[in-house]
Amino acid sequence: MNTSLIFFMYLLLVNIVAFSLMGIDKRKAKKNKNRISEKTLFLWAIAGGSVGSIAGMYFFRHKTRHPSFQLGMPLILLVQIYVFIRFLIPLYVLS
Repeated sequence: MNTSLIFFMYLLLVNIVAFSLMGIDKRKAKKNKNRISEKTLFLWAIAGGSVGSIAGMYFFRHKTRHPSFQLGMPLILLVQIYVFIRFLIPLYVLS
């Protein structure tokens, strides 16, 4: 299987999970149930799900008032874009 396809499928899966976790946590917050930790939400974003996390934040209107999420999620995304442009694209072009 092509490495690019595997990478794309990984990112797709991680972003779907990150988006879903935002929705699940929002539902749990409304029902006063055990919540998903902020650490877990950030770990999924760092693992490549920053786009899904940001989309979930605004779609579910969840964690949008928390400064750590307002600044942290876009910062994670910017770092991931930088790493992709700086390190992954040159590897792809050279191969």
